[in-house]
Amino acid sequence: MRVVVDFDRCQSNAVCMDVAPEIFEVRDDNFLYILHEKPPEGLRPKLEEAVRRCPTQAISIAED
Repeated sequence: MRVVVDFDRCQSNAVCMDVAPEIFEVRDDNFLYILHEKPPEGLRPKLEEAVRRCPTQAISIAED
């Protein structure tokens, strides 16, 4: 699986970082960074929750 973020939609509100800090980080520059574009399968539940909770629906999962 691969994390996909539509940065045109992303507002860097850090909801995803609260859910999955192993995958996402909003830094001091107020931009979202993907720490693990291809996270381990064990993080799938957290990633799926981040997808569901994203207020702008900017996050998705691509299956490789």
